[in-house]
Amino acid sequence: MEKKKENVFRILARWFVRFFFGLKYEEKWFGKKTEAPKEIVFKDGVPDDSELIVSPARQIFNRFLERKFAVFSVFVVLVMFAIVFIVPHFMTKYYDAFTETTQKDVPPTLSLMRVPKELRDNIKSIDSYGSFSVGLSNDGKVYVWGVGQIGTTGINIKDIPEEVRNKKMAFAAAGQDHIIAIGEDGKLYGWGYNRFGQYAVNDAILDNPNLEPVPEEVRAGLDVSHIKRVTAGYQASAILMDDGTLYIWGNKQAYSNMDKFIGRTNITDIDFTLNYVVGLDKKQNSVVTGTKGIYNMAKTKITSGKAVKMTEFLNGRKINEIRATTTSVCILLDDGSIALVGDFPTDSIDPPVLAEGEYFIDIEAGAYHFSGLTNLGHVYSFGGDHYRQAEAPKVEGAKKLFAGAFQSYAVDGSGKLLDKWGLWGYLFGTDDRGANIAERVVAGGRITMTVGAIAVIIEIIIGVSIGLMAGFFGGWVDIFLMRVAEVFSSIPLYPFMLILSSLLAQVSMTTDQRLYMIMVILGVLGWPGFAYITRAQVLVARESEYVTAAQAMGVRSSRIAYKHILPNIISVILVNMTLSFAASMQTETSLSFLGFGVNYPQPSWGNMLSRASNATAAINFPWQWIFTSAILILTTICINTIGDTLRDVMDPKSTNDK
Repeated sequence: MEKKKENVFRILARWFVRFFFGLKYEEKWFGKKTEAPKEIVFKDGVPDDSELIVSPARQIFNRFLERKFAVFSVFVVLVMFAIVFIVPHFMTKYYDAFTETTQKDVPPTLSLMRVPKELRDNIKSIDSYGSFSVGLSNDGKVYVWGVGQIGTTGINIKDIPEEVRNKKMAFAAAGQDHIIAIGEDGKLYGWGYNRFGQYAVNDAILDNPNLEPVPEEVRAGLDVSHIKRVTAGYQASAILMDDGTLYIWGNKQAYSNMDKFIGRTNITDIDFTLNYVVGLDKKQNSVVTGTKGIYNMAKTKITSGKAVKMTEFLNGRKINEIRATTTSVCILLDDGSIALVGDFPTDSIDPPVLAEGEYFIDIEAGAYHFSGLTNLGHVYSFGGDHYRQAEAPKVEGAKKLFAGAFQSYAVDGSGKLLDKWGLWGYLFGTDDRGANIAERVVAGGRITMTVGAIAVIIEIIIGVSIGLMAGFFGGWVDIFLMRVAEVFSSIPLYPFMLILSSLLAQVSMTTDQRLYMIMVILGVLGWPGFAYITRAQVLVARESEYVTAAQAMGVRSSRIAYKHILPNIISVILVNMTLSFAASMQTETSLSFLGFGVNYPQPSWGNMLSRASNATAAINFPWQWIFTSAILILTTICINTIGDTLRDVMDPKSTNDK
């Protein structure tokens, strides 16, 4: 009877169910797979049943597939290996030492660019400095999105004051830890963190010489129709009037030149870098900082070209507008061209070369990037691109442009959002230095798994060789080698590493050299386990008939050990190798957690877990250690499960139901 072939989709479904649920559920859902009895072939009058024989390897494989958790564990381990060794090749913007103060301690979120639905078709302005953004509608409504929690202060910036909700706002700006808004009535409103007088005044602020309080004119109320610009920075805020009057206040220690801007009445534009207040006076021929020599060299390209003095570069042209990132300033000239001053990240993208007849009419700045709007309604981004914030999409018909810290938004004339690009958020959050935990988990997993793998290889090379010699030759060789193994087994690993780390602290070592040292130490101290197991197996195998036959034929002892005995005990070594791999990963993790393994900035799962040793971080920022520990636990459990299952299925005395 001809066997009916299964549909390819049914076959794939069978494989999927067996892979994740095991043979029991495959037979339950799809029925037991039966095959027609094979016709017995007679050869020289004797039945040839060789095709009915199942090889030991096939038996082991089939028995392994029957254990669904073991199959799931293989899947998990393979996925982990693929992630930690393949994904880093696609993390082109990642580097170990990356830090970003405005993004530190951000919880897992993908909402940093999620503009509220009510605002998307009615945008008047959007502003951002860190992990949250503030938007203002044409109706004067204020919206806040992103991460609202400000550190451990207990303040949620998304809790907009009731008086702000009930009144129509004309301007809104976001700082690092606060938001200010100006109502249609000219009154200043603010919320968030106010320890440094970012938006309100109290006795402590008035008595502190390092803080500039909110000017009395601002507290009394301003004429909204004459306000030109409202901006906020790191613990500071500023309002610029159309007559050149500047009101600026906040932490003077955050901006060393703030005193040189207080009370000025000849300013036409204002912004904040990370350390300086930058302005444009009515002469419109330089970036004003109050300190000679700062931001006085301009160029048109970031990655190439030589900077020249500002006066030479301008050559009679005037500056219409300035916008500042944390370390640089972009100036918009009266002819629609732009110039760049300051320092840029190494991953920066150059400004575009515009077509003939196209020129910039507006520039906005984020933390490291700039976005520009042209007279043709096109948008371009350039500057720092760590979060892809300088990779603007093709947009037509834009009339307004807004930039957040790591985002940009293109808007049409009616306030409708046309497109947005930049940083959406962080899958696992960020650490205390602002680095993406998901990226560091991937990079750290590669380090941890590499250390574990190399250490096990060293253990196998040393341990199996010594175990073979001790078990095969016996006598004084066995006694001597086993005493050596006992000496190495008696060395306490962690105290030894503590002492060694103290000694090596006086020696200059690169990160890679320290990593190699950890691998070698783990391998050299971990081989006795392989030696004991190999010796025990060899003692049994050397009495076998095939060994006796080889000796009778005059085969060399070394060949008997490595060519005859070793292949027959390799299954036991493979099982122990799997278990030792997980143990080596855990040992590296423990050492790095204690500070004696892989050190920052190079990530490993161990040093990433060190945040759990800080009570404040463990309680307030649990994502900084929970994800890493969960991945480590899952990986080691799955590796141990594979090892235990291999030991069971390779044991001929075990049963399928074990």
